[in-house]
Amino acid sequence: MEVIKEFYSGFSIMNQEISLILVLVFVLLADLFCGEKNKKAMQLCAITAFALNVIYGFTLTVGSTCVSSFAGMYETSDMHILVKNILNVGTLIVFFFAHYWNSHENKSQSGEFYFLMLSTLLGMYLMISSGNFLLFYIGLETASIPMAAMVAFNKKAQESAEAAAKYILTAAFSSGVMLFGISLIYGTCGTLYFNGVGDAFQAEPLQVMAMILFIAGIGFKISLVPFHLWTADTYQGAPTAVTAYLSVMSQGAAAFAFLCILFKAFHNYPESWQNILWWIIVITITVGNLFAIRQKNLKRFLAFSSISQAGYIMLGVISGTAQGMAATVFYIFIYLFTNLAAFGIISNIENKTGKVGMDDYDGLYSTNKKLALVMMLAMFSLGGIPFFAGFFSKFFIFMAAAQQEQYLLVFLALANTIISLYYYLLVVKAMFIKKSENPIPAIKSDTMTVIGLSICTIGMIVLGFISPIYEYMASISFGM
Repeated sequence: MEVIKEFYSGFSIMNQEISLILVLVFVLLADLFCGEKNKKAMQLCAITAFALNVIYGFTLTVGSTCVSSFAGMYETSDMHILVKNILNVGTLIVFFFAHYWNSHENKSQSGEFYFLMLSTLLGMYLMISSGNFLLFYIGLETASIPMAAMVAFNKKAQESAEAAAKYILTAAFSSGVMLFGISLIYGTCGTLYFNGVGDAFQAEPLQVMAMILFIAGIGFKISLVPFHLWTADTYQGAPTAVTAYLSVMSQGAAAFAFLCILFKAFHNYPESWQNILWWIIVITITVGNLFAIRQKNLKRFLAFSSISQAGYIMLGVISGTAQGMAATVFYIFIYLFTNLAAFGIISNIENKTGKVGMDDYDGLYSTNKKLALVMMLAMFSLGGIPFFAGFFSKFFIFMAAAQQEQYLLVFLALANTIISLYYYLLVVKAMFIKKSENPIPAIKSDTMTVIGLSICTIGMIVLGFISPIYEYMASISFGM
């Protein structure tokens, strides 16, 4: 009886995972029993069910200290719950943006789309709450494999199949590298638990090599240079809604999980990974910015922008402090609204006109004033222009690194921010200054897209000024 009681008590703190699984089952059954004529109703039911799941997530709390189950393999705290809720909000916004595409071009497979996306989200949940390298790897693969299927979802486009092939092949290689590193960690430390590895890690040569291999494996997921080569082609070839999801939720979940692992497993010798991350951050931000300038396809443009943003996110990770954790989560939160707003505009225009080139946006303001204004806000926020939310997220991330005396790193990041302003303003210039003989015609946005863009716009303008949000993140970061 005690064994059964203990078994069920392990599930008692997995409320978000259990809730998401119930939504998954509901979406699967709805897709099975709804006929072709009722696919739109099924989509609305799926979005509504997940929206209720999002609301439920914000009612949960367990305290700032970590609570664990299953012998410490699974951990949760208020910070874990908050990050999952951030991912939930982002996924719901992607659902809003994908509704038109699912209703018109992907009507027969819309149920599969929602099921696969929620399956990847479940994998991210496991990554975030893992207290063991094995559970982390299971979560990583649970998120990666359905994502490859989603990248290849547009069966009519050859680019989509090519993008999925590049994604899955690179993912398989990076998983092999990561597993080799994890096996060396187990061999040298005698355990796969993060806390146990933290006690046994002595920065011996073989242990450092294992850590480097692990960083290389997770660098693929976050799109850090030089593990970024798949990013631009995959972003361009995947359906735009999938690209939006991949650029924010996948990157954010992996970055937070990476931060937790560094804090717990390698905290005794931070210099062993800080020196590696220092160079990765500088190269990632620089390469992302320089290659973004050359892009003419907006999805490839935002791909290199995402690579650069990944470097900025790592500034909070390298600080190795509770403030760094709060700054990282806040950055991911703001980045979610900003990047999804940009992809929402691109998705809306692509669905109606098929245009994704930067030159196609010449004179957009003359025909689609609201879309142009939201895109301008997104570019300003991504560039960190005051006083949009992106400015505050960059300010806190720079402060976290500066407090650890990473002054040169902060200076190089600031210099790169100036470079990024140039290419973000290229989009604004195309929309507001350049003229076109054949501009994008006036577009009537569907209700779901309007809701998604409205949420993102409010987030970009308002969230930076609501100080209790960052203060709450800082207060619960100490429990990690």
